[in-house]
Amino acid sequence: MLSEGPLKGRWKNVKRDNIMLPEIETQSGERIKKFQEQRLQDHLSYLNSRSRFYKRLFEKHNINTDSILKLEDLEHIPVTTKQDIQLYNDDFICVERDKIIDYITTSGTLGDPVTFAMTDRDLDRLAYNEAISFACAGCTDDDIFQLTTTMDKRFMAGLAYFLGARRLGAGIVRVGAGIPQLQWDSIKRMNPTVLIAVPSFILKLVEYAEENGIDHRRSSVKKAVCIGEALRTPDFTLTTLGRRIKEEWDIELYSTYASTEMGTAFTECFRGRGGHHHPELIIVELLDDNDKVVPEGEPGEVTVTTLGVEGMPLLRFKTGDVCNAFYEPCECGRTTMRLGIVIGRKQQMIKFKGTSLYPPALYDILAEIPGIKNYIIEVYTNDIGTDEILLRVGCDNIPEDFEKTIKDHFRANIRVSPRVVFDTVENIQRLSFPEESRKPVTFIDRRKG
Repeated sequence: MLSEGPLKGRWKNVKRDNIMLPEIETQSGERIKKFQEQRLQDHLSYLNSRSRFYKRLFEKHNINTDSILKLEDLEHIPVTTKQDIQLYNDDFICVERDKIIDYITTSGTLGDPVTFAMTDRDLDRLAYNEAISFACAGCTDDDIFQLTTTMDKRFMAGLAYFLGARRLGAGIVRVGAGIPQLQWDSIKRMNPTVLIAVPSFILKLVEYAEENGIDHRRSSVKKAVCIGEALRTPDFTLTTLGRRIKEEWDIELYSTYASTEMGTAFTECFRGRGGHHHPELIIVELLDDNDKVVPEGEPGEVTVTTLGVEGMPLLRFKTGDVCNAFYEPCECGRTTMRLGIVIGRKQQMIKFKGTSLYPPALYDILAEIPGIKNYIIEVYTNDIGTDEILLRVGCDNIPEDFEKTIKDHFRANIRVSPRVVFDTVENIQRLSFPEESRKPVTFIDRRKG
């Protein structure tokens, strides 16, 4: 028989009125810490009794989980990596197979996709997470959400958005990815107020509207909850992409950060100064290369312990994402920690001519250059064993000295310039959307090892 597990029915019993701003998210830092330490005890007990992987880990390292009483004590437990889940996938599953409702996989951005098993209670938790995240972005049950994300291909995000909007009590229009004509037809017919979209796709919707005589500025859409691409810089100002959207279509923009493994979202409020932490769902550490917590104010790798997950709970899982954390209370009433933008992914860091770079810095430079329709960044190892960057740039027309213009932009921003190769917009589009991928590909890592 399946035990009550770590949830104990909590998510189903949350009243809709309390979803808007959970009480724990307005408490003092000390109160939130004590709350999480209590939840951590339940979590460790559940892993000890249910997880083959973690029972083996505790035994191997002589860890008595009863001695892990404070959040600071977590550093005595080895981290969990993506490779661990790939190698021992089944050993992370903590329930009988007949209790698994939904199988999903990660996108495989940093390697082979891994499978995650979700129970009915995990789906309730996912719905709760997305509902309070939407509420953080100012959404209510009066809104109508248009989902421009897929729910198929074993993708968690599209399902999460649907469940969250449903839990919030809002209306939902499930259009799916692409097809600007169908998106605008749906906007005209159903009058959605919120788009769930990748930011660059919003620009494609604007382009389609302008080409087809649609007055997008007078549509029903008032805001967009954006995924997959950065809208803000480290100082919280809008990126070039964010500014272009606001110039073309002055709707409210909210960023959200999440991953399949954490099953939790960090979403901006109206202040737009980082994604708010939901302490009832996840413990967050920012770690250095030695798996130690970084000093406050320094960036670190986001490492998570998932609270309330029944099917495949994780302990100190390293996401690969590097972020800053911010701890001062927010004007929205939340006192929880906020995560800044993803500066980069650990495995994608590039050492180029003495400069350390992450792909998002390159994306923002490319977005500033008029005439570039699309692009792919390739990184490879050169003959002397160091990193090289190749930009494959898609253009309708190639102006004179355009290569020099592109390189000058890079020199002005990061002091170095990569190699540039021009290609057709159609070919870049084909390379960006391989048949097996659920997300557009803008970065290809061909480095040895």
